[in-house]
Amino acid sequence: MLSHKLILTGSYGVGKTSLFDRFLYNKFSSKYLTTIGVNVDKKVVNIDGRQLTMIVWDIAGEVTQDKIPNAYFLGASAMIYVFDVTRASTYEHMISDIDFLKAKLPKGIISIVGNKIDLVDEQFIQTELKTQAPLPWDILTSAKTGEHVEELFLSIGKKLLNRS
Repeated sequence: MLSHKLILTGSYGVGKTSLFDRFLYNKFSSKYLTTIGVNVDKKVVNIDGRQLTMIVWDIAGEVTQDKIPNAYFLGASAMIYVFDVTRASTYEHMISDIDFLKAKLPKGIISIVGNKIDLVDEQFIQTELKTQAPLPWDILTSAKTGEHVEELFLSIGKKLLNRS
């Protein structure tokens, strides 16, 4: 069975821990607790008849990614960069953050994810978000409702398995 390390990264308060909890434990809490350091857990998923152990690292939120300890990136195969669709300040540094992450993980998968879509409507996504976000996103999720969370992780898992 293959194992791959994935890192959840992005600014504080974007829902990284909520995505972590929704994917790994299928739970959601509306209480905001700041992550101190890193939370790590794993989940075995079945993708097209193949098993993959996803070791997910939920790291403390930073405004810019260069404040994250280099050791967190070691051995990672993929990163999920999360922003909050309701807070433009969480994607102001997106271009420099993604450039930084690509330098840290040049051969890895980097997925850009807008979270908290349960708080906006389709018109907001099509007008304001599309014009304000400096880079296109790969998927929009809601950790609260679970919308597209499993799809996010399984699509990354599929890409990882295709590389193996």
